[in-house]
Amino acid sequence: MSGPGDDRADERHDHDDLQDLARRHLWMHFTRMARAPELDWPVIASGDGCHVTDTAGRRYLDGLSGLFTSQLGYGRRELAEVAAEQAGRMHYFPLWSHAHPPAIELAARLAGLAPGDLNRVFLTVSGSESVESALKLARQFHRANGEPGRYKVISRVGSYHGTTMGALAITGLAQFREPFEPLPSGFLKVPNCNAFRPAFPGLSGEDLTDALIASVEQQILAEGAHTVAAVFVEPLQNAGGCLPPPTDTYYAKLRAVCDRHGVLLVSDEVICAYGRLGTMFGCERYGYQPDMITTAKGLTSGYSPLGAVLVSDRLMEPFLADPRASFTHGITFGGHPVSCAVALANLDIFEREGVVDHVDRHRHTFRALLEDLRDIPIVGDVRGEGYFWALELVKDQDTRARFDRDEVEPLLRGLVGPRLLELGLIARADDRGDPVLQFAPPLVAGPAELEELAGITRKVLEEASATLR
Repeated sequence: MSGPGDDRADERHDHDDLQDLARRHLWMHFTRMARAPELDWPVIASGDGCHVTDTAGRRYLDGLSGLFTSQLGYGRRELAEVAAEQAGRMHYFPLWSHAHPPAIELAARLAGLAPGDLNRVFLTVSGSESVESALKLARQFHRANGEPGRYKVISRVGSYHGTTMGALAITGLAQFREPFEPLPSGFLKVPNCNAFRPAFPGLSGEDLTDALIASVEQQILAEGAHTVAAVFVEPLQNAGGCLPPPTDTYYAKLRAVCDRHGVLLVSDEVICAYGRLGTMFGCERYGYQPDMITTAKGLTSGYSPLGAVLVSDRLMEPFLADPRASFTHGITFGGHPVSCAVALANLDIFEREGVVDHVDRHRHTFRALLEDLRDIPIVGDVRGEGYFWALELVKDQDTRARFDRDEVEPLLRGLVGPRLLELGLIARADDRGDPVLQFAPPLVAGPAELEELAGITRKVLEEASATLR
């Protein structure tokens, strides 16, 4: 005879089997695999709206959009159907001296959405590949334009730009770079925009902005402007915990420095593009015009892998002037027909449902809910924009005293992270710098989901704060 618990037992058996197979075979990304035998990994099996469910039947609010990717949330059958239809008609063809309709239509669509003269679109597969492509294009553009000495790249301390060797060299996180050194040469770092812990102590507002901009110009001059190809920046820096510019003038002043010295400005928007900040592109939120925008993630809302580099017309000019010239770079699956078709359908839904306006409308509610957590003793700072926020955790609010490095591990990995999951919230407990919690829910999240996120976070941080007293 079967009983009411039999189906549940079967589900549990499937979960245990998957756990065992994962421990023996699956090498997870950025994961401490030595801990695999002792942990019950969440094995996410399905999703609906802003929530996902694992194979053990546990349901979670996805407060990180997978990885800043699932803009439209889960269960969008329309996107799955578009992918199936395109695969049935033409599943694959490369963009190497050929084209296909979905890539052409997507390039035109993105050019129409992009700010200014970013009318050329180079399609990739991922964010790292988009950054790598922009790096190579910046170098080859200067060479084709008669300035072969311009090869150096400036980025900010603590920034994250990807895992391929070029993108990793641009990245400003030492712990990610060191295992793979020596990296390519010519990659320089300048202070980031952390106003809570400024690189120039005692400065704030316009004084801090001016000091930060001066550090970029000083680096260009010290290296020799004729050697510098590009400056790479995230509109809202991810690593370090959602670091916005200190003032509204920061990017205008950065643009002026780049123009003064003939340096390209690349806006790395792998996270910040496609509505994350309440504008289609992150540079629009902060009012600057880059020479390139690198994108991926939200372009398809994660329903198929795809990236894109949006490029100024002027960067194409030297390649048009020489009939034998080409950008000597390509990716087998870049601009995959199925992914391009999904991206077009994704953008259709954005327009039809007013997704970007939805984020812009509710971003103040999200901010207020998180600002309300400042009464918890370990919450030191609340910062971010749109649907991309971080809480920095501190030992003492008044002094901004940091947790010691040996205290961060048990706080984030031993207490806060596991407890958030236990209560049904996926967020990022990030220890790449000072300890932060990051939130980036699907862009379709409304007040109910935002309140659920803030409520679980409050409970966990109050518990953690009480434990640390």
